[in-house]
Amino acid sequence: MMEKPKPAKLFFLFAGICVIAIPFIIFSALSLSSQEMGSQEIKSHGTSSQTQNLNFDHNGRVVFTGYDDTTADYMEGNSTSRTLNYYYSLRQYPGSPPYIVHTLEDEKGRTYECLSCHARGGFTQSMNRFTPVTPHPEQTYCRQCHVKPVTEKLFKETDWASIMPPRLGRSALPGSPPPIAHELQMRENCIACHVGPGAVAVIRVEHPMRGNCRQCHLPMVATDVFKRAPQSKE
Repeated sequence: MMEKPKPAKLFFLFAGICVIAIPFIIFSALSLSSQEMGSQEIKSHGTSSQTQNLNFDHNGRVVFTGYDDTTADYMEGNSTSRTLNYYYSLRQYPGSPPYIVHTLEDEKGRTYECLSCHARGGFTQSMNRFTPVTPHPEQTYCRQCHVKPVTEKLFKETDWASIMPPRLGRSALPGSPPPIAHELQMRENCIACHVGPGAVAVIRVEHPMRGNCRQCHLPMVATDVFKRAPQSKE
């Protein structure tokens, strides 16, 4: 007759199996958890604007969507003949809407749709040049602000004088990012003016893929050097 195992022996046998198996179970659970967290991190840090949280400062969504919506031909173009003098010659004063330099109708008499060329950029065969991108394509009634001059002669002589354009550079330290020298209203999309062959060469940047430009380039809001008020001695 075989002797039946005692309850104490069964308990110690079960405890030994648990001691050996529990570390494997914990290791497997941690591995699965880290894999899930890694996949979620990849999704939340993707390159597409549809997978990112774009609710950050200064309307950052415009920068990401502007980058995604601009054509590859425009982004990769490297030829431009636009200068700052030409850029400012199209404006009454720095920051004002530029006037329209071309005709408003094609050879068949059809009126041009502004956003068909200026919303995403690209090369225009009829004009043999790259079309500048508008920083505010959501404003669809373009000719409310941008007009086609009908004459270069003033209706009445005036003493109008334009303000001085903002000075470029002005970095706090050599090599540091220069500040933004203009207002951001209706010019939130930095890519429209600073990227592509339609941009003015001297203000064109080579790193639009970095995303949020205003993480490094900050608007200039203070013009006077800050001085601490003297404290009274008591």
